Amino acid sequence: MKRARMLRQVSDFSDFSRGHWLQELLCQGEEPSHVQSSPDGQHLLVLQKSRPPPLPRVVAFQRHGISGADLERNWQPPQPALVGLLFLQSTMALGSWVLAIVWEHGRTEVWHFVVAMGWQLLQTLELCQGARARIVSVCSQGASLVWCEERPPLDAHSDMSKCAFRFCVCTRALEVGEQGVRLGTVRIVLHNSPEYQVLASPQHVFLVPAAAGFATTSKFLLIWHPEKAKLTITAPSAGFVHSKVLRSSSESDFRKLLLGSVGLLSGLAPLDIQTSAVSNSGGLLLVSTKGAVNMVEPDGTQRHIFDLDEGPLAQGSPVQLKTFGSILACVLAGVLYLVDQNSGRLIEKKILSMKEVHFLESPGEEDSIQLLTQTGIYSFSFSKPEDSSRPEPCLVEMVFEEACRYYQRRSLSSSKLTVEKLKKGGVFQAPVALAAILQHSLHQKQKPARGLQDTYAKLLSTMSLELQSYMSLELLKTCVVCAPESEVESYCEELVEQEVSRVLHSDMDKDNLAYLNSVFASFPKAAWKAMRSCLQLQQNGDGLLVARATPEVWKKVLGGPQQEEVGQNGVVPLFELICTSFLRFKPKWLPSFVELTQQYVSVSWAYSSKEGPEGRVPLYKRALGVLARKNKRSEADDEMELELLLCSKRPKAVLQALHLLIRLKRWQRVVEVAEKFSKLSPLLNKEIFTTLLAEFAQHRELDPFLDTLWPLCPAELTASDILTMVLQHLPRSQEDPVPFSGKENQLTVGLLKPLLQRVVQRPCVQDEMYSDALQSPTFPPPTPPREQ
Repeated sequence: MKRARMLRQVSDFSDFSRGHWLQELLCQGEEPSHVQSSPDGQHLLVLQKSRPPPLPRVVAFQRHGISGADLERNWQPPQPALVGLLFLQSTMALGSWVLAIVWEHGRTEVWHFVVAMGWQLLQTLELCQGARARIVSVCSQGASLVWCEERPPLDAHSDMSKCAFRFCVCTRALEVGEQGVRLGTVRIVLHNSPEYQVLASPQHVFLVPAAAGFATTSKFLLIWHPEKAKLTITAPSAGFVHSKVLRSSSESDFRKLLLGSVGLLSGLAPLDIQTSAVSNSGGLLLVSTKGAVNMVEPDGTQRHIFDLDEGPLAQGSPVQLKTFGSILACVLAGVLYLVDQNSGRLIEKKILSMKEVHFLESPGEEDSIQLLTQTGIYSFSFSKPEDSSRPEPCLVEMVFEEACRYYQRRSLSSSKLTVEKLKKGGVFQAPVALAAILQHSLHQKQKPARGLQDTYAKLLSTMSLELQSYMSLELLKTCVVCAPESEVESYCEELVEQEVSRVLHSDMDKDNLAYLNSVFASFPKAAWKAMRSCLQLQQNGDGLLVARATPEVWKKVLGGPQQEEVGQNGVVPLFELICTSFLRFKPKWLPSFVELTQQYVSVSWAYSSKEGPEGRVPLYKRALGVLARKNKRSEADDEMELELLLCSKRPKAVLQALHLLIRLKRWQRVVEVAEKFSKLSPLLNKEIFTTLLAEFAQHRELDPFLDTLWPLCPAELTASDILTMVLQHLPRSQEDPVPFSGKENQLTVGLLKPLLQRVVQRPCVQDEMYSDALQSPTFPPPTPPREQ
């Protein structure tokens, strides 16, 4: 986490043109209502309040002043009020911009600043098409202007309920080039709507209800996505509500947009918004009247960031918000808050001596914040954790929070365990010891730990490798965040490998399993490489898959929480995760992997043990379940199913594979499987042979393989048994039987003759039983000696 250094003054207005005038303007009793800096930070625009004296006016101040025409615009009170000062991109030169000054009745002046010449008026435009239209809010989005305008009814005495939705949100392209300013046609984004304040991010426009809006329409926000021509309805209390693509102007009617969501929106609480602003990440920052700072993302989701200490804010109390990189700066009642947007942690809270503060743009300096005050410009810079010798408090808090979860799980008491109780109890020494070690060693680099107890020092020497591993992991995470796009993938692979290895060497509970599921889903290729590395999977010289993982890792892979234990929330066991990665990246290795796991199971767990994975669902069936969940089925998947059945070497699975091959009429493979697996057991041999003999009796497809098939005949089968089976499976003919048939596919005695001769000529089983006794050199055997 970054930490703010001291506030230091970087300018006393001496580097501004007419700096003394700027200082006088800021020090007046009537403070300026609006201060804005240009995108390059070189110009300040000050908009004075619109009540005399003095007259309402806009004044521009240039930093590092060069002679040239200044910009100073004032107007008499009868003239419509100013509603927007907008900086727009210009194509005149790379990185150039222009200033658009927009008045309430739609008149817009476009100004351009030229070095050594000063401010020049390029063109005056009319945004609104109707003479009675009145702009209430305006912003710039890309090369377009977006505004909300009021279109009063023609009849001044109309019913107010009919006039409630008299506003319209419009957009118009405004392109500034070398040929001048070109204004595009007006497009209606939303019509017949209530009053909205429009705020633009680089890709989206947020529509925030005005404070004076009706209760029914002030319960939600609208987000317009220009590229997709889509409007999203979101309510901070309920999240995303509805989204609709606007294909025509008739679909952009406000009441039609809400037609399908009225029931849901009617039960929501009204919005509580004190201040709103757009962050540099594209989200909408909202400050409630209770002092809560929230972020609404462009997809409609909301995230809480921080709570201001002041509690309920006073009516009309100004709150200023601005983001600098990942830092949110907030000024309220003379107090400056610096908050990390990502974690919500307070980096710095500083009471300012100056009354009025305005944020300035600091291009290219995301690690500093510039403030404009009545006495000059001040800057906050940030230091990284490596520059500070103080311990990281959030890390110590994490230790105690994790310890609370652990001890609460083991506790038999129903009372809630808190961090305060954990620290003060004096019973739980482990988190206290770990926090002390982290405080004294994490940021000490190579310095020896000072002030540690002897017990903690010994523990530190034992944990030194783990701490180094943790620090390298944190450093790697920092590299992932800061790396350019070309290097992110390699950093992510290394990070995923370290995370997978860490989880595999810790307890495989439901939380860790859910975390692994998210890692495999977010980084499938990196997770596949990480799992290969952790299990040390590779092919040896004979082409066989080998693994050199430790028994502890194997038990995590095979014996972790099963599906019935982790619930039906989409979290799958680790073995299924690995099988899914095999199917995606290396499908040929999956059968060998299943065979490898079965070999380990047979060594580590007793057969049918309830503790082992085979005591619940066999591993080959779990792999088949992963295969069955594939969306599209192909011939390669059929072959994979065969391989998984055969690699299990279980009799039922082998017979299932054999029947699958017979159904596919792959006779060469049928005979190869029969010849290979008949050697496993006499019972399986008999099942395979009787299955193939039944097929032989029905058709002539197996005739070319009889020389391989007949030697598989079990010893206990007699000639009468074979003939009985053949007769049972002969195909039934619809014709009358004749001695000599002309069909070529019928079974003949000649085909069966080699098998029957082999069975008849085989020695009797009983003869084999007594062969050892008959061949004995002494018959009968000698009489045993008598006992005394």
